[in-house]
Amino acid sequence: MLFRPGRSGASRAFNLPNMLTFGRMLIVPAVVACLFWPDEFALRWTALGLFVLAAVTDFFDGYLARAWEQQSALGRMLDPIADKLLVSAVLLILVADGTIKSWSLWAAIVILCREILVSGLREFLAELKVSVPVSKVAKWKTTMQMIALGFLIAGRAGEAILPGTTRIGLALLWISALLTLYTGWDYMKAGIKYVVDE
Repeated sequence: MLFRPGRSGASRAFNLPNMLTFGRMLIVPAVVACLFWPDEFALRWTALGLFVLAAVTDFFDGYLARAWEQQSALGRMLDPIADKLLVSAVLLILVADGTIKSWSLWAAIVILCREILVSGLREFLAELKVSVPVSKVAKWKTTMQMIALGFLIAGRAGEAILPGTTRIGLALLWISALLTLYTGWDYMKAGIKYVVDE
């Protein structure tokens, strides 16, 4: 049986799941700082380690919140924000250092545009007291996105260990972009339905 910490008002705000989410947000500038020097392979590996740590906390904050019954409004608000900050910041810095370029820029643009679209739709639907649950495809999209970005962060440093690391990352980025379009359309359909009803 899992241990469940207390659920007072203060503990709900500063419980372990929420602290993991806060930690993920603090990791974002550290990852970006490491990638400012793309030719320093030690920093790229450091960035990858921090990114993997952030991805792991993304799993555990939700799992622990459900297992310990510590789900909170603060956690529901911060979790998607932390995810979007991490993905958006890493995509931008990878574009800046030339890891993502040429036609692959479109995959990054699709992912960023979808994040903005979904944020706006969620805000609109929240005003109508409508909740749109996360689908299995959306979870696969997030997983694929994280794996793709992991390969791209390793990038040039990873080529010495696994030739084609960057190409693998770009291929996975395109797959996640296609899944992003699909899940974005799901949110659009939900939003349009309620706009028409109104």
